[in-house]
Amino acid sequence: MKKIIIDSNLMNSSVILRDKLSNIIYPVIKSGKTIIILCIGSDRSTGDSLGPLVGDKLKFLVRDNVHIYGNLKCPVHAKNLSETLNKINSKYKNNYIIAIDACLGSLQHIGNIIIEKKPLHPGSAVNKSLPSVGDLSITGVVNISGAMEFMVLQNTRLFTVMNLADTISRGIYHCILKTIGGRLSSKSIKNKSNIM
Repeated sequence: MKKIIIDSNLMNSSVILRDKLSNIIYPVIKSGKTIIILCIGSDRSTGDSLGPLVGDKLKFLVRDNVHIYGNLKCPVHAKNLSETLNKINSKYKNNYIIAIDACLGSLQHIGNIIIEKKPLHPGSAVNKSLPSVGDLSITGVVNISGAMEFMVLQNTRLFTVMNLADTISRGIYHCILKTIGGRLSSKSIKNKSNIM
């Protein structure tokens, strides 16, 4: 699969994202794998808050075979990523992880969403060595890369991050409805309170 790039500023960006994801996710669902949506980032930095914002927006999406980790209340970040991955892998043996994170890029790519069938390398923008994660990665370009990445992430426009979070969460939400269906099982309703 080639890298898919979607401009979040397009009117139909979430529909494009839904359709592209559905083509990837449908065979995964059919194979019986559990979908884990792993939203990585910190709510303490505007530029790094994309993952937790997406997780927050998707908290009502949980199904029997769809689980979400990382939101504003309980973010998955550098300090707990390894522990979270261990928890996921011990709880769901046959899983397929969709990893979501913010990234930095060139000026003309700010606001783009990148989908790739390969693991994410969280923390690379700020030179942190963290485990690679995910069977599929969805990244949102929140600001320009270059020098002083930490400061760049701290000074990222919230509008850009929110726009990306809205598009990604809507695309994923409608992809799951399209591929799995819209009804929560009674087990999912009971487990909704257990979202990390």
